[in-house]
Amino acid sequence: MTRPELSIVIPCFNEQENVRAICAAVTLEAQKAVRSHEIVLIDNCSTDDTRRIIRQLCREDGRIRAIFNSRNYGQMRSPTYGIYQASGQAVIGMCADFQDPPEMIGRFVEEWRKGAQVVLGQRRSEPSSLVLRMVRKAGYAFLSRFGDQPIIPGATGFGLFDRKVVDALAAWNEPEPFFRGMLVEVGFRLTVIPFDRPPRAAGESKNGFRTLFSFAMSALAGSTRSLLRLPLFAAGFFGLATLGLVISTLVALFLGGPAGELALFGLATASMTLIMLCMGLVAEQVRLLSERSRNVPLVIEDERINFPAGAQ
Repeated sequence: MTRPELSIVIPCFNEQENVRAICAAVTLEAQKAVRSHEIVLIDNCSTDDTRRIIRQLCREDGRIRAIFNSRNYGQMRSPTYGIYQASGQAVIGMCADFQDPPEMIGRFVEEWRKGAQVVLGQRRSEPSSLVLRMVRKAGYAFLSRFGDQPIIPGATGFGLFDRKVVDALAAWNEPEPFFRGMLVEVGFRLTVIPFDRPPRAAGESKNGFRTLFSFAMSALAGSTRSLLRLPLFAAGFFGLATLGLVISTLVALFLGGPAGELALFGLATASMTLIMLCMGLVAEQVRLLSERSRNVPLVIEDERINFPAGAQ
């Protein structure tokens, strides 16, 4: 099978307003940038008209391929699986809602031809609420502080990945892949291109609080192994602090002064909070270990369309 020069992978979930338009825009940009290309649409069990439109697009253009998941596998597993299934010499991952501008395809390819093996779009600005921007900034700061590898602030996973990079990451067999962290950890030549992220072209964002929280916990468990040492340091700190408060309280009671019960209560509350946080992170780690031992696939396919025979 002859590999296309470029694969563009577009995850979909209830994108009936965008999927036809994004395919047209991506096709236009890809034809200007490369000799040959394919578009891989991976649908995460949409409940609207998205799948019918994708089937029609596949009939109209043999370069458009489709994977229909058996259920919704979330925003980490499904896009990553789509990238692993692409066959291009280089692979671009992008959203269906036009917040990852198709016009950047040419710039990504240009940097790739210059020798970059990973080219990441870095979100410079985005039309979002102040609260969401503050939460993201705090999240990036936390991951940068405690992560095993440096995290690129504003990098959402929108970018181009050389075939060698895709094959290396696929071989890791991560059950809950934090893809943007893995791209840094794998160690290939990386280039960053800043861009201003536009608003969604149509439809509603699927990133509710529950989705973002689940994503953050998986990211922490998968890329911050050093956090597992935190309970050891915390135990030593709180143990010494508690011993000091107990001694000072006993001295105060003996001398007839005010006792330190309130200080002890505050310290106990803080220590319990930290313990619960650490237990949550450990539980996430145990869950990932369980998934690895079960050898659970990232995605179970219900159907695929327009892939060459034996491509899976």
